[in-house]
Amino acid sequence: MMSAGPAPLALSMGDPAGVGPEIIAKAWAALQVEGPSFVVIGDAALLRLKGQPVEPVLSVADAMDVFRRAIPVLDHPLPAPVIPGRPEPVNAGAVADWIEQAVNLALSGEASGVVTAPIAKAPLYAAGFRFPGHTEFIAELTADVPFTGTRGPVMMLTAKDLRACLVTIHAPLAEVPELVTAERVCRTARVVHESMKRDFGIAAPRLALAALNPHAGESGSIGLEEIEILIPAAAALRAEGINISDPRPADTLFHDDARATYDAVLCLYHDQALIPVKTLDFWGGVNATLGLPVIRTSPDHGTGFDIAGKGVARADSLIAAVRLAGEMAGKRVVGGW
Repeated sequence: MMSAGPAPLALSMGDPAGVGPEIIAKAWAALQVEGPSFVVIGDAALLRLKGQPVEPVLSVADAMDVFRRAIPVLDHPLPAPVIPGRPEPVNAGAVADWIEQAVNLALSGEASGVVTAPIAKAPLYAAGFRFPGHTEFIAELTADVPFTGTRGPVMMLTAKDLRACLVTIHAPLAEVPELVTAERVCRTARVVHESMKRDFGIAAPRLALAALNPHAGESGSIGLEEIEILIPAAAALRAEGINISDPRPADTLFHDDARATYDAVLCLYHDQALIPVKTLDFWGGVNATLGLPVIRTSPDHGTGFDIAGKGVARADSLIAAVRLAGEMAGKRVVGGW
């Protein structure tokens, strides 16, 4: 039976022409007994088409009891019809509004955190959306909200016992060496260190730092970034009391024994984190945003326009994202954050 705990999570529906509505319905079916509970911000009529019971609610407070029997929805109907697999820019404003409302509910304390179903960038850009994605949008929405600690956003990908945190995100590989500065590494490490304590209940976090070059530069013979940037940054962080390793070769960082030596790893570019995450758990990986006043998680996949409406989308990643957001919310409550 679902136990009392943090308030329900606010789950934005994502692009309505993608797999979001389908995986939300499947996630509710998997979580309705034990939770965590959530309230969907989106179009109730669209969600009803997915075959699960749906019940509009007037507030997040109503969602806890409703969740046991139906999917609770704060209903905000779309302006245009939805055709699976065909995103409609006319609906993009509503998609952005759903995200903003979910964030506002978390900021007010009505919701304990935010889970975001996948969005498509192109229709949002066509409608005037000016952010690269969820992460930057939510960071902007919370920019003026007081926050104790080092402010992110930092993107963390999780799979099984791996927490991989990105120093750079969607940067072309040719630009990564320029972007990997001591300041950026140190800020990312501080956000991760503080989040491990605040959001994961780890009293003394152990961080690993991935090297940029093969063999961690091999004493400068295969690149100087380790000597000139990463080793000094790690030393400065240890002087602050953060337990972080010197840069370690990435090809030895992700096997079972290696993962047992750290609580989170700082990866320097996208594929350095995403390849091990998706190898460990392709279907169940989660994207979490660290260092913000609100908890935010999402599935580690896109809108799936090619399979939308076919009933074949897997909800593993969304289920894992809801569970992780619930766990993080519980840690913030226990810690008094």
